[in-house]
Amino acid sequence: MSAFRRGLLLTTILVPCAIASLGGRAAAQGDTIALDTIDVVPVTPVGGAGGIGRSETGARVPTGGSLPLSKVPFTVETVTARQFEQDRATLDPTFTLARTTPGVNVSDGQGNSFRQTVTYRGFDASPLQGAPQGLAVYQNGVRINEAFGDVVNWDLIPQVAINRLDIVTGNPIFGLNALGGAVNIEMKNGFTWQGKEVSVMGGSDGRILGTLQYGEVIGPWSFYFAGEGLRDRGWRFQSPSEIGRVYADLGHRTPDSEFHLIASGAKTFFGAAAAAPVDFTRLNERAIFTSPQTIDTEVGQIQVTGKVNLSPTWDMSGVAYVRRFSQFVVDGNDGNFENCSTRSSFRGFLCFEDDGFERAPGQSDQAFRNQFLIVGPQNQRIPFRAGIPYGTLDTVRTEATSYGGTLQATNRDQLFERPNTFIVGGSIDAASYSFKSASTLGVINPDLSVTTDPNNPVYGTIPGLGTGPIRTAAALGIAPSQVFGSNLYMGLYALDTLDVTDRLSLTAGARLNFARISTQDQTGFSPDVTGTHYFTRINPVAGLTYRFYPWLSLYGGYSESNRAPTPLELACANPDRPCLLPNSLVADPPLKQVEARTYEAGFRGTVADVYEGGLVNYKLGFFRTDLSNDILQVAVPGNAARGYFVNVPATQRQGIEVSAEYVGERLRLYANYALVDATFQFRGDLSSPNNPLADDGLITVRPGNKLPLIPEHQIKAGFDYAITPQWRFGFNVAAFSSSYFRGDESNLNRKLPAYALANLNTSFQITKNVEIFGLVTNLFNTRVPSFGTFLGTSANFANRYTLADPRTTTLIQPLSVYGGMRVTW
Repeated sequence: MSAFRRGLLLTTILVPCAIASLGGRAAAQGDTIALDTIDVVPVTPVGGAGGIGRSETGARVPTGGSLPLSKVPFTVETVTARQFEQDRATLDPTFTLARTTPGVNVSDGQGNSFRQTVTYRGFDASPLQGAPQGLAVYQNGVRINEAFGDVVNWDLIPQVAINRLDIVTGNPIFGLNALGGAVNIEMKNGFTWQGKEVSVMGGSDGRILGTLQYGEVIGPWSFYFAGEGLRDRGWRFQSPSEIGRVYADLGHRTPDSEFHLIASGAKTFFGAAAAAPVDFTRLNERAIFTSPQTIDTEVGQIQVTGKVNLSPTWDMSGVAYVRRFSQFVVDGNDGNFENCSTRSSFRGFLCFEDDGFERAPGQSDQAFRNQFLIVGPQNQRIPFRAGIPYGTLDTVRTEATSYGGTLQATNRDQLFERPNTFIVGGSIDAASYSFKSASTLGVINPDLSVTTDPNNPVYGTIPGLGTGPIRTAAALGIAPSQVFGSNLYMGLYALDTLDVTDRLSLTAGARLNFARISTQDQTGFSPDVTGTHYFTRINPVAGLTYRFYPWLSLYGGYSESNRAPTPLELACANPDRPCLLPNSLVADPPLKQVEARTYEAGFRGTVADVYEGGLVNYKLGFFRTDLSNDILQVAVPGNAARGYFVNVPATQRQGIEVSAEYVGERLRLYANYALVDATFQFRGDLSSPNNPLADDGLITVRPGNKLPLIPEHQIKAGFDYAITPQWRFGFNVAAFSSSYFRGDESNLNRKLPAYALANLNTSFQITKNVEIFGLVTNLFNTRVPSFGTFLGTSANFANRYTLADPRTTTLIQPLSVYGGMRVTW
């Protein structure tokens, strides 16, 4: 919560009893620190990469890409380690963001709390391939938007090792994808956290999890290690979660330098990763749709960070890394097959539905129909058998190796005899990746599982199938894909902050972004995928801050930013050759880069010595971001499983944020409100074939129509109170207004309902070293969806089920209770 969260950091100095409740021991500082010197925030990617600078008197001062909040001309929202710790039983950083941070909501498109899309001010950081990624996410200075689709896998971030998380808006210095802002995650190290801690927890849905962390300083050296493990069966059918994460940091510090060698890794597995038809969830809230739907992900990363004081006014900082990512997805789906047309040459054999395609100029109807014959792995035809609910078992494997770094210099020489901070730097990020997908013919069983057994006793034999992938004769819609490619992102940036007076600070800067994206088809079925694309842009930033009083400041700024199309978007952008998303890549016409222009202004401040010596932090802000050439994913008429990406002329996000927080010795209390008005700013037709109010598969978007899945109003409030020195109790609630279904960009259908979620947390210090704690999520068992889209209706789906309602949703996780124990020494 911008300045309000920094009050929590100050509390660790002012309120010793609060430190005792943390269990682990934060690094002792022992200095008297003024608010402006401790209250620093990152303004570059390496600004939160670890390390603490000190002045000649020993007090903390901003280093690298950090500035005092009072001089930052844009919004900064901060979540501290203490706040993540209150939610330790979730092992999910997105849960804490959603309950505390103004402007943040989550939508659960995959039915698993660890795989949710985080939306801030209407911009996404999502694990879903194909989602428009509008936030850049950094971990210790390394951009962790994955190489192939810029996705953000929140489940791979070790929560227990997070020292603080900052959301920084209006700052193009953070590079590509920072349209709505950047998420900068600073991890713990042995200099910032010392102690030994082990936690074990359990609770609803068979959840068992454990965490450990250890930090120590030996002379100039430090060491920190954290590990996490979780397993549960999930609250829906066939939806288990398994998580393992480790993080280690070896540091070395001298009076003039600090270096860290960091290694991290994670392996996760999730089942039933999709929404379910409303017709199913009405009968059983735990229902899923077709299965299997599993996601198996692994990541490993090694990085080096360093900061060196070159002189009293110059310092150099940098980050270098290598990252390896691998993900394997198995997805059972409806096959969308039929008997070949009488107008083709293959009547009596299996064909792919061709309703979403049009004949090429000069192409005969027979030649058009013949393209959709299904052939097996040995090019054999497959006889059509009436009454068989055909399905496909789709597999996707994505692998990427990324490496690169950032080098930055900071100067604090006076300019015109006034304090000045000048930052200049450059970054390079390169990656090579592979994307492989295939579909195998199967049948949908009565339990909606898709199997590939050709001798299924219920449905008879599918002769000649063999084993291996299927495709259409012309590789349209159904075809194996294998794409190799590489990305190269480079940036140069400069940022200067000048104190014109003791109260007025001016900031100006710019970043040059360069992107080269190359892809190459390896199958021969999709030659249009092969290509190289270049994108460049210079993004400026300018702003000011003015301190009227020690407790009241004005901030305001203007900035521009951009994101290049991802390899996935570039490889699936032709409406004449749509993809089975995200399983096939078939065509490669050009997409334009997205460009954003952001304006924001507001007031913020801190009032000390309010009640019992506590602090009140507050903020009132306005923002507006105008996007041109925004990229949307749309479906094609006749087959909603297939689609393509397209530029649209303009979208807009604007709104206000109001927040306040009290931090006292025994009580922490916060409340905030956010208005997020996210709208389309053009008139045109979009494809949405399953929208029940579509006109021949098309919907008309008009200026002012709301973007789907973004609640316009958000209210969040909570408190944490020390009933006794040993016993703390907390309660929080987050309420969200209604939003539109994905696929209802024309805003014609009934909306997703408004909802409120309440949570309880408590802890009791049994002894100095032993604490027990509990967490209750969704206290009032709110049973409404946070995600919704449309599917095709069917009177006889899988020869068994009637799907009369076109809506498919994911309900919010029901009331869950967790408890555990933590031991520190």
